[in-house]
Amino acid sequence: MTASSPTAERMREIDRAVEDLVRGEAAWAARDRAERRELLERMRAATAEHAEEWVRAAVAYKRLPEDSPLVGEEWITGPYPVLTSLGALAAGIGALQEGRSPVDGFSLGMAPGGRVSVRVLPHGIWDRLLLNGFSAEVWMPPGVTEEEVRTRAGLAQLRPAETNGVGVVLGAGNITSIPILDVLYELYANNRVVALKLNPVTDGLLDIFGEVLAPLIDLGAVRILTGGADVGAYLVNHPKVSHVHMTGSAATHDAIVFGPGEEGAARKAAGTPLLGKPVTSELGGVSPTIVIPGDWSEADLRYQAEHVATQKLHNGGYNCVAGQVVVISSAWKQKDRFLTRLRQALSDAPARPAYYPGSDERVNRAVDAYPGARHLPGGTVLLTDLDPSDPGPALTTEYFGPVLAVLELPGDMRQFLDEAVRTANERFAGTLGVNLIAHPRTVAALGGALDEAIAELRYGTVALNAWTGVGYLTATACWGAYPGHTLDDVQSGIGVVHNALLLDGPERTVVRGPFHPAPRALLHGRATLSPKPPWFVTHRTAATTGRLLADFAASPRWSALPRIFASALRG
Repeated sequence: MTASSPTAERMREIDRAVEDLVRGEAAWAARDRAERRELLERMRAATAEHAEEWVRAAVAYKRLPEDSPLVGEEWITGPYPVLTSLGALAAGIGALQEGRSPVDGFSLGMAPGGRVSVRVLPHGIWDRLLLNGFSAEVWMPPGVTEEEVRTRAGLAQLRPAETNGVGVVLGAGNITSIPILDVLYELYANNRVVALKLNPVTDGLLDIFGEVLAPLIDLGAVRILTGGADVGAYLVNHPKVSHVHMTGSAATHDAIVFGPGEEGAARKAAGTPLLGKPVTSELGGVSPTIVIPGDWSEADLRYQAEHVATQKLHNGGYNCVAGQVVVISSAWKQKDRFLTRLRQALSDAPARPAYYPGSDERVNRAVDAYPGARHLPGGTVLLTDLDPSDPGPALTTEYFGPVLAVLELPGDMRQFLDEAVRTANERFAGTLGVNLIAHPRTVAALGGALDEAIAELRYGTVALNAWTGVGYLTATACWGAYPGHTLDDVQSGIGVVHNALLLDGPERTVVRGPFHPAPRALLHGRATLSPKPPWFVTHRTAATTGRLLADFAASPRWSALPRIFASALRG
């Protein structure tokens, strides 16, 4: 049996699923906005009901100890973003029901380059309390007006009866909310009914996903399939499938679009896809973390080292937006102290199994490419011998595992920033996310130059003093590559997901966070209430805090806040 030839029995199963969806498209088209909102509310209730089982299943396949604080990662990246997205989508559909725009009530402003920005975080009192100190904006492309933002928001829900056929979602295997969120986006943003094909590593979530998506499955708008590459290949090439959305690697994307091996490479070079239907994607890449030099205290060095370690080691490093290269100034007087703190933070991070297929092979490739690679306690490989003139594969190969490189570039604060932006844009593979870290005094000293640098960075999410993962967790933000990629140069993908406001053609998300955590921030004149974020790999009470946050997302209420704050502060 080849990758493109499942058994006859499996082919019949896939055919039946697609035929169900062909019929289900009419049922979806017949549902008005009120009914579609009610489906979202039912899925929200189902997610809350099955959240505990969801997390247990994720912990099992990732082989985490059940009493580990790392279990918090599965709450915060599993049920939590699904609950918040369902609520935000329902609110947007409700606005359309009432003849309003989904962006009504959100603040619109201007960003560099004449871009309209939509402030999506904080929005409402709960955000201001639970995510105090964090903010996020969605920037639209230059030339788009505020009126166009308002009138075009809603995408396919502006014309709900005009459906767009059967789509396939090839689900991710690393973050368990991705398959559900991608299904929701296909249905609500694009009016496509969905065949969701699970990544085999998440097969243990099949029944749970079935419960969460039951309202859509019962309607005939969703079918869930399992299996290997053979099932995926047959499904995406099915004549009654009109669109494919995938999360994964650029190599997998190219194999699907152009075919495998030398013949596929030849088709890619010629720009002649084998797959004759539209494909959207989120494909990761090599994410830089740019550390802008400044005058930091010892506490700052420790905290930001833990921050960078989290950007790399969250979920074991198996994140499309995991930080892979720390870009640092060779002229920074505190460089060596920061790198010492970083090595310590990486070494102290909890060890965990390499659950994602191919991890050891990818790590070994990194070690082979860099003779000076250091194996740290806990399993991280640190690469510090990169030559700026010829840095090697660390900037162009997504290792998707516990590998972190350090690239030193010359220059003081402003010169370094300019060179780091140029390097990130021109030499790094992918455009999904870039992180910047800068002391508040440095931010003030740079002034408008920092805003211009953010605008110049060609990445789908740019985060200042926050991890780009916060953009992933913000339901109303857009998530995806920087726009403009093509099938034969796909980089980090084509299109966006999440985007619960259903904005038409967003360019990027810009996230900002506090440089200092609470309560230490008060000593620096900052009013943030945010302690160490619960997604930090060093957070001692992340499991409890994550559970409480998911419970709150299911049913926001004042009475739940004291326990959340108490748990977060103990971390």
